[in-house]
Amino acid sequence: MKHIKTIFSLVLLVTVSSCKEFLDVKPLESISDAVTITDQNSALTALRGVYSALADGSYYGTSFQSIGYLSGDNIQWTGSQSQVQEFINKRVNADNSTISSAWVAIYRTINRANNVLAKVPTVTDPNLTTALKNQYLGEAYAIRALAYFDLARTFGGVPIILNPTAKPTDNSGGKRSTQADTYAQALKDLETAEPLLPTTTDRYRVTQKTVFALKSRYYLYQKDYVKAEEYATKLISDATNYRLLKPYGSFFQNDVRGTAESVFEVFYNGTTEVNSHRGQWQPQTNGGTRQWAPNDALVALLNNPAIGGNRSVLVAKDNQNRWYGNLYYRNPGSDPSYIFRIAEAYLIRAEARAQQEKFADALTDLNAVRDRAGLTALTAATTATKDAVLLAIENERRVEFALEPHRWFDIVRTGRAAAVFNLSDANRYVLPIPVQQLLTDKALEQNPGY
Repeated sequence: MKHIKTIFSLVLLVTVSSCKEFLDVKPLESISDAVTITDQNSALTALRGVYSALADGSYYGTSFQSIGYLSGDNIQWTGSQSQVQEFINKRVNADNSTISSAWVAIYRTINRANNVLAKVPTVTDPNLTTALKNQYLGEAYAIRALAYFDLARTFGGVPIILNPTAKPTDNSGGKRSTQADTYAQALKDLETAEPLLPTTTDRYRVTQKTVFALKSRYYLYQKDYVKAEEYATKLISDATNYRLLKPYGSFFQNDVRGTAESVFEVFYNGTTEVNSHRGQWQPQTNGGTRQWAPNDALVALLNNPAIGGNRSVLVAKDNQNRWYGNLYYRNPGSDPSYIFRIAEAYLIRAEARAQQEKFADALTDLNAVRDRAGLTALTAATTATKDAVLLAIENERRVEFALEPHRWFDIVRTGRAAAVFNLSDANRYVLPIPVQQLLTDKALEQNPGY
């Protein structure tokens, strides 16, 4: 659906396949969103459509995630797609196809969530019990929250659309909200979702614990460090279900999925649901293109025993002695996409505690991640100041999430883009609104500087 030029002309079809056994019902093929949800079965099918949109190759399947790591300082471009170099150069143009496809994919996810939220409450099928109805609604609210959060941190303020789009004129002509208002919508959806959801542990489906994870990240971005610590603690304290696995590669090597490391990941079966990440990372000898690869700086960090530790498994060499990223390696593409790992909760809490000057507690969390990587503990003597502790956390995040979509967003949110990326133009801290959207809807305005 990359050819679709606007979010406002989507008449979406629920033609999706199972995300995992929990959504294992047959989809109602080629039934439009306007008439899909009439009973429990079709409500579940529509919810599956929301998860399918989240997993799409233009959202968490590849394109959106690539914005986070290509825009950082860990990756080099080796291929023929010049638009990739725009992210690495920090000079993304409004006609960049990746931002266009990500924008459409995120709004597709929002539209499918809006469809569930609008229609599930009206269903009277006795099989759709109150508990199930609440659960479906909670999942849709939480995924919509993630979508608006991702839009806010990528593009700044965007149109906030809370009703289903069924025809081209629906929701057109709406002005952009501010970035603050877009973030606020994400929080509102998370707050609404939380009491509706079950308290169970599910690594593929949204529960209250998924909301805890998303809230901890949200509050870190908003610099509400008390709340960030609170919600990260809710996850870390659940040691029965969530823990750091040793060694580092245990959460992704040997075809594992859904380990205790994972709070929320996207399931792909490699046949009807394919994660296209591997094709970009793996070398030609493994059936990939190696369009992007770890740069020399990252390779040096990962292979330094005092910094990377056992995280060196993230990279490998091909038959031409070239380094490539190895987080996504399964053929066909059944690798999970990792939305939230428990390591992030530890590093969120470490940062939140450091910002509150709880330095000993911050080091405890930081050292838990380091210990899992086979590294020695940092001490108060080596991290004696607040700035030193925060820098140590920043550096740890760089290697811990080396091939995941955090580095660009981390450096921008902490105000360190000028120092780390030599990027002093604050207009470039958000990406441009895709030009196709501006041409289609004259009410939209471009971000300053583009």
